[in-house]
Amino acid sequence: MAFKRLFLVLLLCITSHTALATRFDHVIWDGLLREHVYMINEGRASQVNYHGFAMNHGQLIKYLAQLSQVKKSDFSDWDKSEQLAFLINAYNASTIEMILRSYSSIANLRAFAPVNFQWKIRLISMLKNQRDLNFISLFGEILSLNDIENDMIRKRGNYDEPRIHFALNRGSIGYPALRNHAYTGMELEQRLETATRAFLSDRSRNRYNEAAEKLEVSEIFDWYTKDFERGWQGWLGLAQFFTHYRDSLADTARTHELLTAENIEIQFLEFNWMLNEKR
Repeated sequence: MAFKRLFLVLLLCITSHTALATRFDHVIWDGLLREHVYMINEGRASQVNYHGFAMNHGQLIKYLAQLSQVKKSDFSDWDKSEQLAFLINAYNASTIEMILRSYSSIANLRAFAPVNFQWKIRLISMLKNQRDLNFISLFGEILSLNDIENDMIRKRGNYDEPRIHFALNRGSIGYPALRNHAYTGMELEQRLETATRAFLSDRSRNRYNEAAEKLEVSEIFDWYTKDFERGWQGWLGLAQFFTHYRDSLADTARTHELLTAENIEIQFLEFNWMLNEKR
């Protein structure tokens, strides 16, 4: 009887540890997103109220501090979905923090855009340089956004998931929408699929030009082509990916039929670098 009681206690401890190891509470981040991110164009795009985030900056800092307290050993015990959801949220929250830190500089560039034709080059340079800054406390290190994206999320063998590009918030209008909810391991597959289809169905960024017989898509597919060629999720190239999602890309039966071919001619659209802010 004593042995049985000991066994039950040990089992309870193991079960409790496992439950804790596979769950992180993103409630603060979820609340901030629901309050300050506005979905537009029937959920295909979003606008961010950076002034609202600034007013709730203490909550954002609190959430980032919670992320920093997670030990790498505990993170390694989580399942892959929970890990990836955690990293996506960490990346997106850190992007908001990065933009808040440089918001005045970005606003100045925007104000001078009509008279200064170099504003776009300067804005692109600023956003790219900010992603190399080490300011994110995670797993006992001080990391950059590029560290999280390239050395963790996109690293071959970690998650092998090209749809992360439709979940990551990089701050510009041209990128896929920042969703107005936090990602969780339990709902990750559904959320990634929703984000992917929402972006592909946005005709300002992805469309089939029947007159030119070309598929005109966002420039992000040019920048991240390799992630769609490695066999991740079964896709060995952009054409296969677009064929798989032809329901989201096609507006007519003819276009749907044309997108079943893997010899699709692809053209990349000019990217919109303006900040995804709600004014």
